[in-house]
Amino acid sequence: MRFTALPIAGAFRIEIEPIADARGFFARTFCADEFATHGLVTDFVQRSVSYSAVKGTLRGLHYQAAPHAETKVVRCLAGAAFDVLVDLRRSSLTFGRWHGEIISADNRAALYIPEGCAHGFQTLADKTEISYEITPAYVPGAGRGVAFDDPDIGIAWPLPEAIVSEADRARPRLSAAETFA
Repeated sequence: MRFTALPIAGAFRIEIEPIADARGFFARTFCADEFATHGLVTDFVQRSVSYSAVKGTLRGLHYQAAPHAETKVVRCLAGAAFDVLVDLRRSSLTFGRWHGEIISADNRAALYIPEGCAHGFQTLADKTEISYEITPAYVPGAGRGVAFDDPDIGIAWPLPEAIVSEADRARPRLSAAETFA
């Protein structure tokens, strides 16, 4: 696996290194030793998947409040998405900054999103499926969010929104959101 640090502190793009033959290829998508070598969390306790039927669907920006802050590894299994993280850690040099990457079934890249960051994505194709590895387990009462269209963050979403949940439309701006120390 190849780990590339992203402009948000503690975040990485992880690319597989396929070993190919006439049948196709084989590649590792997770190795605790390699994650640990890069100082990354390795004790993922929950795996989840989201499916979006329509191109342009926007989900996010979601996170869990302390002490249930999540670390996530997200990968696109079908379709494609513009995947975004926003640093909500006030002590971070990258507080309030966002970074987006295209993840797709074709590029097979994953994003490592450290705790203290909000996460969201917009689908770039119909029938997009995103896989998540998460630690700790989801706690419904700890779920929070930030407005996907907050002008203070200024995310440049690539498409007009096709579908956004009412909950995501009602999220607070970063200036009013619960953040991390």
